[in-house]
Amino acid sequence: MPDPAPVAGSAQSPLPAPAPRPPGWRAGLHLLGTLALVPLYLGAASLMALACVRVGADLIAGIDPFLPPNRRPFIGAMALARRELAVDILRQVFLAGLVLGTALWWDGAGWRARLALDRERPNGMRARNLLLVLLLWPLAHILWVSTTATLFGTSFGQGTRLSPLLTPAAVAAWLAYVVVLAPLAEELLMRGEIFRRARAVLGPAAAILLTAAIFAIAHISVSGPSGLSLARPVSLLPLALALGILRWRTGRLWPCIALHGWSNLALIAYVLWPG
Repeated sequence: MPDPAPVAGSAQSPLPAPAPRPPGWRAGLHLLGTLALVPLYLGAASLMALACVRVGADLIAGIDPFLPPNRRPFIGAMALARRELAVDILRQVFLAGLVLGTALWWDGAGWRARLALDRERPNGMRARNLLLVLLLWPLAHILWVSTTATLFGTSFGQGTRLSPLLTPAAVAAWLAYVVVLAPLAEELLMRGEIFRRARAVLGPAAAILLTAAIFAIAHISVSGPSGLSLARPVSLLPLALALGILRWRTGRLWPCIALHGWSNLALIAYVLWPG
């Protein structure tokens, strides 16, 4: 939550003039490079997480990590589930680390401003309005996700329960992953680095739409024999647009991280609520 300090964008803190935009062909190349960064970041983070879990978990279990698949012992369903959770968690850790590291490499001491993690460029949203958005948005998000699940014929929230085999530590790690790590890493990438690069050549509305589309496309999943499932990307579009608007209106990334994590927590509570 931002400090409920004076209203951003007031006469006391005017916004700096936007930098001149490059010519059309340079803007196109810049956007192509921006789009290419997303799979590069996500792919690198995934490969690093898979390698760490594969090698580390095998060594802990006393298994040679370089054994061919046909000679590997079966480690059990619970061990596989723990490894999958570890990959998910480490993927977000590595993603956040890659974005922060490259921002530091490109801008040095200005990495906070690059990722909108300071207060140098506020943009006119009062603290009370931000608090109202944070309080009311989960209701709209749950309603939209439930509606899209019905339209796509998916089983959102129906009979979902945590596995009784999960230990309390595993449940706590999963909650931290969903509510803290994933929002932090994804917002650093999407509304931090990618939004900043998009705004260098696009207006606010176009940058919001572009980052929302990338965010939704990145969540396309494979659903059985039917192939790609669009239910999740469509269900996430309003959230992605709201996050982009919040990033533009506040000029800061922390509100986006807070809204993203709060939305995830509200969905978990809705899905797992008894009855």
